Amino acid sequence: MRIGKEVGSGYGGRVSEGTAEIKSTWAAVMDHTRHFTDFTFVYPVISRRSRGLSIGVNLNPDKVCNFDCIYCEVDRRIPGAVTGVDLRQMKDELSAMVQFARDGGLAKEPKFDEVPWLTREVKDIAFSGDGEPTMIHNFAECVEGVVEVKQSDNLADTKIVLITDAAGLDKGDVKRGLELMDANNGEIWGKLDAGTEEYFQLVNRTSIKFERILKNLLETSKARPIVIQSLFFKVHGERMSATELEAYCGRLRDITAGGGQLREVHLYTIARPTPEPFATKLEAVDLEKMAETIREQTQLTVEVFP
Repeated sequence: MRIGKEVGSGYGGRVSEGTAEIKSTWAAVMDHTRHFTDFTFVYPVISRRSRGLSIGVNLNPDKVCNFDCIYCEVDRRIPGAVTGVDLRQMKDELSAMVQFARDGGLAKEPKFDEVPWLTREVKDIAFSGDGEPTMIHNFAECVEGVVEVKQSDNLADTKIVLITDAAGLDKGDVKRGLELMDANNGEIWGKLDAGTEEYFQLVNRTSIKFERILKNLLETSKARPIVIQSLFFKVHGERMSATELEAYCGRLRDITAGGGQLREVHLYTIARPTPEPFATKLEAVDLEKMAETIREQTQLTVEVFP
């Protein structure tokens, strides 16, 4: 399998511990394209939230998603390259990418040659691509494939991360996949961008009811600790209102009061071009003020990634 160059012989606001060296201005951090050379399902990124190299597994190369978020950088005007996941090819690509990183080849690639010391250790393998990972019919099989690569390539300390909008967490096949993740250093990052149905529909634009998202986050977090990931930004020049932020905090309190386990909240903002020009980045100081409110009202750990 060809991998670009020949393989060769290392957050503003309240900065997360251990991430001070990862700058949001680096090309490898700013550009999280889901395509790398001739790979179809696997792509490398330097992630501040992962604290280093994250290998993404794109289960939605067809660009199918059940949300149409106003901030999503995926260009759905251009059709996806393929319509399904070839499990054998996905595993082969993942194993090849792991070896490419370990051997130092990734460190020589454009973007990554700026941060070579971050390219050799695989911090996590993340289901995150051009759509919602839990929409596919065989999510559990895809998890099994990643587990096989983790075991064959001696990646015991590498996490398996599911980055999800939470709408499909109640599906039987997805639940089986989550149990496999639990047994193999897995972690769920569940999206929550709103406190009310009205704001949820404004920013996430979906036929799915907000109530279902909240129920899925609660039930999933009762079985294991999860991370809440929230993207806050300006809509037509206005940030989330104080009333909406208070409602958002109330949703988090509802989850913990119902027995849900929230490991932490990841608060971040727009980092790449959006399809809607009225969706714009929050300043670091504004994001930190919102984070402080969340900490005060929920007593949760909130990490800020402006």
